[in-house]
Amino acid sequence: MKLFKSFLVSLYSFKISSAQFATIAMLVSSKYPEGIPLHQAQVQTHNTRRSPNALQLIATSLLLYASISCYYFLSFESRNLASTPYKKAEQCTIDNLHADLSFLDSAVPISAEEFLERRDRLAQALVASNVDAFVLEPGYTFQYYGNISQVDWEPWEPEERPFLMLILPHVSSSGQVSAKTAFLSPHFEEGRVRMLGIPTREDELDIVIWEEHWNPYDTLLKSRLFDGHHGKLMVDEEIRDFIVRGLDAAGFETVGLSQEVELVKQQKSPAEVELLRVVNTGTVVAVRAMRPCLISGLTEDEVTEILNSALLSINFGLFFNIVLFEEHGALPHGGFVTGFKKLTPESMVVIDVGAHYLGYSSDICRSFFIDPPKTQSPTMMGSLLNSWIRNPEGRQHLIADSELRAEKLRVWDIVLQAQSAAAAAFKPNNTAASVDIAARQVIEDAGYGYAFTHRLGHGIGIKAHESPYLNKWNKDILLMPGMTFTNEPGIYLENRFGVRHEDIYLVKASGEAELLTGRRATGPYDP
Repeated sequence: MKLFKSFLVSLYSFKISSAQFATIAMLVSSKYPEGIPLHQAQVQTHNTRRSPNALQLIATSLLLYASISCYYFLSFESRNLASTPYKKAEQCTIDNLHADLSFLDSAVPISAEEFLERRDRLAQALVASNVDAFVLEPGYTFQYYGNISQVDWEPWEPEERPFLMLILPHVSSSGQVSAKTAFLSPHFEEGRVRMLGIPTREDELDIVIWEEHWNPYDTLLKSRLFDGHHGKLMVDEEIRDFIVRGLDAAGFETVGLSQEVELVKQQKSPAEVELLRVVNTGTVVAVRAMRPCLISGLTEDEVTEILNSALLSINFGLFFNIVLFEEHGALPHGGFVTGFKKLTPESMVVIDVGAHYLGYSSDICRSFFIDPPKTQSPTMMGSLLNSWIRNPEGRQHLIADSELRAEKLRVWDIVLQAQSAAAAAFKPNNTAASVDIAARQVIEDAGYGYAFTHRLGHGIGIKAHESPYLNKWNKDILLMPGMTFTNEPGIYLENRFGVRHEDIYLVKASGEAELLTGRRATGPYDP
């Protein structure tokens, strides 16, 4: 079959007509009279009878030769591609990762009951905030309360037609607060809204429809939900400006998020914590599985693709993947021209990567060296020794390399100490600022305060970057049990190298934070 494919490839590659081929065959068999121009000779081929056996023999020989050549070329290329350092490292990584997938065992999707509980807690927060309804459109918050993401509703782009979810508190005669869920939808989309499968109680779902020639915001105000009452609406932080302006113009009063409402998402349930543990541990395990497979000569882009392949192999959704070597790592999120730098045993590798699994995000970072070559060539050692003895510049270069490596190791350890100090500060009622300050103090005391250029971390959940944010000015936010955070101190030395360690922590009532990434790095060869 391969030989037949090669035959077809050769025909396509040469692109010769039957007349042209006959001409070539005659030239090969020296049938043209001497001195006849080629274009005349081509005409004569149509009028001159030649032995078909001779032509067929020549044609068959040429095509067979081309087919066999093409077959061996394609076979060689296929074998060569499979044996490249990149492909070997990719397969090695996947094999290492799949050797133990126990971190996936506890992964269970969020139940329908939990979505109802979330909206009930939100309703209670709305009553405490003295507002009539919470308004949001497809996005991360919609996904949190309704199990519908932006992509689920509109895979192409956010629509210009308002499609809004409203959560209204209902207070019973006994004082119990529960959530009523409603939607503002274009009329032609009503059927699709009902098919979304949003978790609701019986008879809870209410859809207010509007026609294309109506004002959707006036329609909402006059609907059975508000009966013309100019209600006070709390709008989600992700909602677009033109929708807020439309609500205001219709007569609603819009306000931003209150702390009570923000706290609903910030404090994670046990099911959420478990999913965060799964996706973040799995992402760290993938990086750890890859490190021993990496060899000198691989580029940043190749390492990125190797890690992407590993994450996809366990059904993690790709989110972001930043791979930086040496001085490229001195920019925390990389520059605009990266990807080409090649790996060496002396390269400080910084990998900042996030993935999605069952709706939840990972966000971890590891800094490490690859393993040195197993054997050192005596000739190479001899040349190094000669450069040391005979070449002053060579001696200086070796000394500089040795000093740089020593500083990399020192910085790596300082950043780990800073992360430990922050982990100890994840206690209930501590301020968000105090955690950042704890890590920053370690780095400042070591003389690298100028090189810690970003906040310590942020909340994490469905969205990789959620509130609260850990920076030294955030003194009003108190940590509460159930909050989850990244802990990611770093030191970045411009034009030299960078180091960052990032893990996920859960604030617990006991006062001792829980690690949600399996285990921390222990050394630059064990990230």
